[in-house]
Amino acid sequence: YHASKGSVRIFSKAMAVRYGPFGVRVNTVHPGFMPPMTSSDHGIASKRDEYVAQTPLRRTGESIEVAYGVLFLASDEASFVTGTELVIDGGYIAQ
Repeated sequence: YHASKGSVRIFSKAMAVRYGPFGVRVNTVHPGFMPPMTSSDHGIASKRDEYVAQTPLRRTGESIEVAYGVLFLASDEASFVTGTELVIDGGYIAQ
């Protein structure tokens, strides 16, 4: 998992540099632990409380919060944003 996540990060930065001169912006979104991942169907519902306790905002995220991040990156307001990683995880990775 970690190797593939690192590959996505490096690849997206390389693509941002390569295609920036053509007006193409390349960014990645890295969501944290949120429904439906927390449902019992996925077998990790028991880890939810542990994750929430370790997350600075003390809750799981919601899909709409990720959608808002994606909408921002796709909008004109992000016209000077490329090669970035938008982490939407309640501060979990900041620790």
